Amino acid sequence: MPCRVAHLTSVHYAFDTRIFHKECKSLAMAGYDVTLIAPHADGDQNLDGVKLRAVRPPRHRRERMTSTIKAVYQAAVQENAEIYHYHDPELMPIGVLLKLHGKRVIYDVHEDYAGTMKGKQWIPAVLSGPASVAVDLCEATLARACDRIVAATPTIADKFKPARTRLVRNFPLLHELQSPSALPYDQREPIGMYVGWLGDEHGMGTMTTAVELAAKQLPVKLLIGGKVIPGANARFAEGGEHELVKYLGFLSRPQIAELIGRSRVGMVTLLPTGNSVNAMPTKLFEYMSGGLPVIASDFPVYRSIVESAGCGLLVDPNDPAAIAEALVWLLAHPSEAAEMGRNGLRAVAEKYNWEHEAECLISTYEELQPAG
Repeated sequence: MPCRVAHLTSVHYAFDTRIFHKECKSLAMAGYDVTLIAPHADGDQNLDGVKLRAVRPPRHRRERMTSTIKAVYQAAVQENAEIYHYHDPELMPIGVLLKLHGKRVIYDVHEDYAGTMKGKQWIPAVLSGPASVAVDLCEATLARACDRIVAATPTIADKFKPARTRLVRNFPLLHELQSPSALPYDQREPIGMYVGWLGDEHGMGTMTTAVELAAKQLPVKLLIGGKVIPGANARFAEGGEHELVKYLGFLSRPQIAELIGRSRVGMVTLLPTGNSVNAMPTKLFEYMSGGLPVIASDFPVYRSIVESAGCGLLVDPNDPAAIAEALVWLLAHPSEAAEMGRNGLRAVAEKYNWEHEAECLISTYEELQPAG
């Protein structure tokens, strides 16, 4: 009989890229019996070898922290899997309970959650510091009950005991974002793009100002896709459409591939807040996987990737004029920009791809699989 495993989330979209499309599908392809328990309004499904067991999506944060967590736990117990793999810090008490039931438990740490407390717009500034300390303490204490920690970045991995921690980075699937309808680079419109969470700390305001400055020198537009964080003050979301910035809403993976295939530049100019400075931004690797040159914040982690690959330009994310200058240069030098895009694509093919990370994930499961 295949080893039964269950992935648990109360926060993420049921078809989250890391959880469903990368981890669950990779495990199913490796022969595991995989169930994902997640909020989903359309009920249970069976897709690509993964069984989705739906719980009712929460209407607000308070309901998520009470009813949703309870529903996830009840479904997890009923599933009676051998290995449980949870993806949200708020599910750590569930991990402890499952461990007490004699189960193997994995905690998948997507972010430095203590660091993100300082950037949460719904937390009053005076409470962000104490909240960060509390999250750090709870995580360090409750993670001891886990058999393995799966960390998305080296910085996160360094927070936990090496013997139980495995690095599984959130690199892109090799060919997922290479659209068959992609235009030749020199035939594309002067479009910069950004896809991801949309909030003030993600540089929405500075990107908008940068496009306005760049537009004084040559034609340019910025196309944005993703979910707006409640409370964000980004101008494009304040009713009406900005003349140079178009918000496309939440985009599916094929829609992201299509947008990459008609854009000239990928923007990754996150501000130095929360844990962004030490993060490995998924969108950077996704742009690279689609052959798109990037403009990225000049943080040490970003710099090591962009400079070694030769795939774009680095800027001060707080300086709209610097971002505009980089944007104008890439648009005015299409041959050099296209070469940067090819360099990024080559780096993903050789180094920054999910296929390699999937091997690390599967070997982690092999360590925990019960004998026989």
